[in-house]
Amino acid sequence: MEYNFREIEKKWQQDWRDTHAYRVPNKSEKPKYYVLDMFPYPSGAGLHVGHPLGYIASDIYARYKRLKGFNVLHPMGYDAFGLPAEQYAIDHGVHPAVSTHANIINFRSQLDNIGFCFDWDREVRTSDPQYYKWTQWIFLQLFNSFFNRLTNKAERIDSLVKAFEAEGNASHVMPGSGFTPGSFTAEDWKGFDTKTQQDILMQYRLAFCGYGEVNWCEALGTVLANDEVINGVSERGGYPVVKKKLRQWYLRITEYADRLLEGLQTVDFSDAMKEMQSNWIGKSSGAEIEFAVKDSAEKLKVYTTRPDTIFGVDFMVIAPEHDIVRKIVTVEQQSAVDIYLDYVNSRSERERMAEKKISGVFTGAYALNPFDGRQIPVWISEYVLAGYGTGAIMAVPCGDERDFKFAQHFHIPVTNIIGSHFNGEEANATKDAVLENSGFLTGMVMREAMEAAITRIEADGIGTRKRNYKMRDAAFSRQRYWGEPFPITWNNGVARALPESELPLELPQVETYKPGPEGEGPLANIPEWVSRELETNTMPGYAGSSWYFLRYMDPHNENAFCDRSISDYWGQVDLYIGGTEHAVGHLLYSRMWTKALYDLGYIGFDEPFKRLVNQGMIQGSSRFVYRVRATNKFVSQGLKDKYETDEIHVDVNFVDGVELDLDAFRSWREEYNNAEFILEDDKYICGTLTEKMSKRLYNTVNPDDLVHKYGADTFRMYEMFLGPVEMSKPWDTKGIEGVHRFLKKLWRLFFDELKGKQWNEEKATEAELKVLHKAIKQIEDVTERFSFNTGVSGFMIAVNELSELKCHKREILEPILVLLAPYAPHIAAELWSLLGNASSVLDAPYPVFEQKYVTESSKEYPISINGKLRTTMVIALDAAQADVEALVLENEVVQKWLEGKAPKKIIFVKGKMINVVI
Repeated sequence: MEYNFREIEKKWQQDWRDTHAYRVPNKSEKPKYYVLDMFPYPSGAGLHVGHPLGYIASDIYARYKRLKGFNVLHPMGYDAFGLPAEQYAIDHGVHPAVSTHANIINFRSQLDNIGFCFDWDREVRTSDPQYYKWTQWIFLQLFNSFFNRLTNKAERIDSLVKAFEAEGNASHVMPGSGFTPGSFTAEDWKGFDTKTQQDILMQYRLAFCGYGEVNWCEALGTVLANDEVINGVSERGGYPVVKKKLRQWYLRITEYADRLLEGLQTVDFSDAMKEMQSNWIGKSSGAEIEFAVKDSAEKLKVYTTRPDTIFGVDFMVIAPEHDIVRKIVTVEQQSAVDIYLDYVNSRSERERMAEKKISGVFTGAYALNPFDGRQIPVWISEYVLAGYGTGAIMAVPCGDERDFKFAQHFHIPVTNIIGSHFNGEEANATKDAVLENSGFLTGMVMREAMEAAITRIEADGIGTRKRNYKMRDAAFSRQRYWGEPFPITWNNGVARALPESELPLELPQVETYKPGPEGEGPLANIPEWVSRELETNTMPGYAGSSWYFLRYMDPHNENAFCDRSISDYWGQVDLYIGGTEHAVGHLLYSRMWTKALYDLGYIGFDEPFKRLVNQGMIQGSSRFVYRVRATNKFVSQGLKDKYETDEIHVDVNFVDGVELDLDAFRSWREEYNNAEFILEDDKYICGTLTEKMSKRLYNTVNPDDLVHKYGADTFRMYEMFLGPVEMSKPWDTKGIEGVHRFLKKLWRLFFDELKGKQWNEEKATEAELKVLHKAIKQIEDVTERFSFNTGVSGFMIAVNELSELKCHKREILEPILVLLAPYAPHIAAELWSLLGNASSVLDAPYPVFEQKYVTESSKEYPISINGKLRTTMVIALDAAQADVEALVLENEVVQKWLEGKAPKKIIFVKGKMINVVI
């Protein structure tokens, strides 16, 4: 009976579907465990072998926890909204709903081929109206809430209105711009018209509307993302791109900054992940200081973490977008400023942040140092961004390398004052000394100087103590079609929430995906939509992914996003697996949404994920051919230096190792039909390079092909065998043969291809039990530690040892199948059934390790004569010195070397060695 993996795997996949083997109840007497994958975006390219890495790891762990007696939730769905589907629709004339549905069908087929234990009854698609109804509903909860800094949590906006009616805004600092505490009284509030009241409330809402800059390409008639703009022109077509202000929605995530930082101390994330999020939030403490502008009524506000260095300020730099620019620029500098602003407006924020070249322009204006009245030139530079701090910095070139280089580039005079006038010790030093010491003052001296500076600044009324964050409020709208419509209408400039009874507000059909007349989203082109005064922007891709883990708990509930009793049962995700690329996007947003829903009483936990594992990347092993320039001749890699060649990526699927299949290459493209080849040793050898696995680089490998050739169980185990889950590693298909041979060897312990049934009911020997219990201990340990590559090695060792022992005993083989079931579920299910078990291996009790079977009672000692190894002997571990000496002297090899003489000494080191001195 041979190992027919294709029949076996299709059989059990169908059985699991028919019996709903992976359906999970929302209540159970078993302890719960929630295993979650970052769900995929269903692109047209489908899965390549790099995508399932995290899914296989989570599947192994979910199956393992089920065997350990847990009620395991392991769902899957699709992050189905977003730009790629819309762009595909634009390019191919297919509605994104149609292409997305087709892609999902393909993804599902590929996932099913690998044999995952997903509870497909809980599948979600973020583009399904019955799903995004609740995305819209949650948005309305954020829109109708504010962050109460007095209670440190989100509360209903109605309670803020009541506070305003009672005392104005005396107790509530406005997080947006406009009114400061005490700016209006209760009487003022009651006297404001509706629009003014709503404008004030908009400055407090957790989901709020403002105006933000977008990249507008007139020639393409569309808004472009930052990565679609290169050097001021569109990536597609090379058309000019300018900045344009459009109405945008935002999430006030900055209000949660402290709680997001504090929450990192309660979760099991890697140190690297915690550091990424902490750095992104970028909490700092300092002061906000006002500088008067010479011959102007304007004030330039600056945030600094080092207010004690104010006497070393030699110039100011403001963001090109800063509102004050137009107000302070002098007539003499107007032309130069206009030219510079045109240049900056053509560049994306990402380009500006990455720019190493120094650029800037003098405004002609001077700020006045509030302490000594010194005139400070005000410059504009693209390296200062309007969204960070106040959009202006005070530059201290003698203490900051970037400021020094800017001053040096523009020949701005530099003082050498770097110390403090606030602690009675004015310190002076050169720029080199400061850079070497990386600071102005150190330890307690610096802290005391800063405190003294802030005290003086506040006492003089020129500034305030300030806590600042690098993180900005999250942009939450896109000028695109394929996303959730906002459940908002506009009436005379006032945003109104749609009644919940009208949700979901569904996407309408469109004839064109072009933006509206003023750069708005495509919905602005629909008269019926505009006549209802509905918001024309749509939500970003991360809207649906910020809360999907909650919907999995209760996916068919029509009355709530998730019943509170069910979310209380499942609670936090116990294990979340995904890539580090979402560290400061999705992970932060989902943490913020969870905290808001917790504050509002909808769930009972304020961190979504207990433990996070970041899987590494499976890299592609690219292959290259070398075309002799201006010909259709291709030279083998070892001979290419003799010619002038162009390097071309070639599809790895018709390269065997490094040898090119010439016929397949000729058939690949019409232009290569008549290709000629310059060979070495009658072979065409390709060049190689390890790089990102990408369809564009022709280095992707379809898992369907490998599953068809070797089976899903082989594919699963090989992906794990490549190396630790968290590490990136290159793909090499050749190694998969070894894992396939291992599974065949396992099969032969049960069945011989010629003799048939091998397994028997005989009693296991001590040696066989030792192999089994070593395997139990190791596999359980490495599975808990996510060291699945070591787990695969452990199975190989156990099967090799059992094969050497010629062990075919059910007492040993049956527990091995249970250990194997999380890794290779199909072969485990088949052999479990063939052993005559009526129950499923999916629910078998996990084998229990017993120490007694692996405790050594004897040891093979090396026996040395005068320090040189001559033989070995197996001796009981509890043998006494006298017994050991007697046994050694009886040994034939030892007697030969003694030549009838008595030894001078026998040195016995228990558990290690024996040395006979003659």
